[in-house]
Amino acid sequence: MAMVDEPLYPIAVLIDELKNEDIQLRLNSIRRLSTIARALGEERTRKELIPFLSENNDDDDEVLLAMADELGVFIPYVGGVEHANVLLPTLETLCTVEETCVRDKAVESLCRIGAQMREQDLVEYFIPLVKRLAAGEWFTARVSSCGLFHIAYPSAPDALKTELRAIYSQLCQDDMPMVRRSSATNLGKFAATVEAPHLKVDIMSMFDDLTQDDQDSVRLLAVEGCAALGKLLEPQDCVAHILPVIVSFSQDKSWRVRYMVANQLYELCEAVGPEPTRSDLVPVYVRLLRDNEAEVRIAAAGKVTKFCRILNPELAIQHILPCVKELSTDSSQHVRSALASVIMGMAPVLGKDATIEQLLPIFLSLLKDEFPDVRLNIISKLDQVNQVIGIDLLSQSLLPAIVELAEDRHWRVRLAIIEYIPLLASQLGVGFFDDKLGALCMQWLKDKVYSIRDAAANNVKRLAEEFGPDWAMQHIVPQVLDLINNPHYLHRMTILHSISLLAPVMGSDITCSKLLPVVINASKDRVPNIKFNVAKVLQSLIPIVDQSVVEKTIRPCLVELSEDPDVDVRFFATQALESSNQVMMS
Repeated sequence: MAMVDEPLYPIAVLIDELKNEDIQLRLNSIRRLSTIARALGEERTRKELIPFLSENNDDDDEVLLAMADELGVFIPYVGGVEHANVLLPTLETLCTVEETCVRDKAVESLCRIGAQMREQDLVEYFIPLVKRLAAGEWFTARVSSCGLFHIAYPSAPDALKTELRAIYSQLCQDDMPMVRRSSATNLGKFAATVEAPHLKVDIMSMFDDLTQDDQDSVRLLAVEGCAALGKLLEPQDCVAHILPVIVSFSQDKSWRVRYMVANQLYELCEAVGPEPTRSDLVPVYVRLLRDNEAEVRIAAAGKVTKFCRILNPELAIQHILPCVKELSTDSSQHVRSALASVIMGMAPVLGKDATIEQLLPIFLSLLKDEFPDVRLNIISKLDQVNQVIGIDLLSQSLLPAIVELAEDRHWRVRLAIIEYIPLLASQLGVGFFDDKLGALCMQWLKDKVYSIRDAAANNVKRLAEEFGPDWAMQHIVPQVLDLINNPHYLHRMTILHSISLLAPVMGSDITCSKLLPVVINASKDRVPNIKFNVAKVLQSLIPIVDQSVVEKTIRPCLVELSEDPDVDVRFFATQALESSNQVMMS
């Protein structure tokens, strides 16, 4: 009897758990659907599990979302693509629920299943499902249907294709803005499956309806459709149909629509081609750069380099550069920040002379901006300018500003400068670095912010790697070691960290003669934090120095620390001793 009941067990447990009041139990059972389906077998999954899920009227969105997700990968568990249609009714129900994320997931799963279904099954089951949803009384069904047309359309016979285009056209004119929004969002995907003659007539007619919608939320989604449709149309059709819409949208009364145009303009330029871009879209872009809404200017400023790449340098200097100068002193710090993050990329586009003459003054003004993010965005892209104008000019014009920023009151700006120093050092060369930046590197080791001290220690190591141990021995190591007597214990800890980073770069001889004695002396420090950091540093030095040095110098110091009154010092010293034992054995 037990053998007969056994296959019923998984479905019985599932039913119990799906009716449980505890949402976590219900969620867990839904997430185990694939395991339960495997236990039941394909036939019983089709005949028992799927109908049960269809009847399951759980009202918790999390459970429904998990179910919509699971069913998208359920084709193997119901017997393959020939039985895929059994999954459709459950997902159709989920397409009509009120919660948007559940509907979206159900549509995604239906698309995944539809893409694998056989052509005759699509015509028999999938297309009627799309038509039912599109004719749904409640708007949620109609919203969901818009995302399924691109799967249904390619397999439909000609008569059905005409019907599907007509239905989609009705959805574009639906009474509910949510449905029109969904049709605008999915128009590009649907258009990609429609034949060229119908694309020009039917799809462009739907597109025109959406672009003239009285709701700005629909119009701004139609802007995205501009770029998608532009890629499908021939260039001349694109200029005739898409270009006037872009020009009109760039002057739309809603700033959200203008914002979308500013965001999408680069893609739209690619769609219409270089000539119409120069003649029609440059004035549009200039208008957006001077828009009275800061959000629109932010979006437009962020695309300034990409847009300039499409134009020739003369056009960029003539039309775009005056706007860039205005934006560099914009009243909104976010506009200046957006500009600063991309303006360096204009240097290769404009060439050396225009960069020196026109862009350098703008860089300098942005480097002195009161808002730290603006300064940060300029610093992080300096190498792009260096490639165009050369290090000599860069150092003359920008270095004073960099030195000033090295002492900036915002620690993130100081951090960005530190991270840029090794690159600057390699470009400037040893002589220039010693004169201007050497003292700064030591100063950062005593900064009051830990992240700066940590970055400064790494910076010292990278400089030693860049200029070699001999240079480091002369210019870095003595100054670093002097700081071990700093009265502040946190600064002494930074020096220990610097020593552990420098040792592998400097090699065994310098480590033994210069660095190790400083670490051993620090083991007598009165602060326990220093002592257990000494133990950590000694552990890191064991693989670098000779075995005799470990025996004579490092181990006696660690043995002494392992008997320290402080528990943490004893712990790290013992750990280091164990590490040295393993090295000796190996």
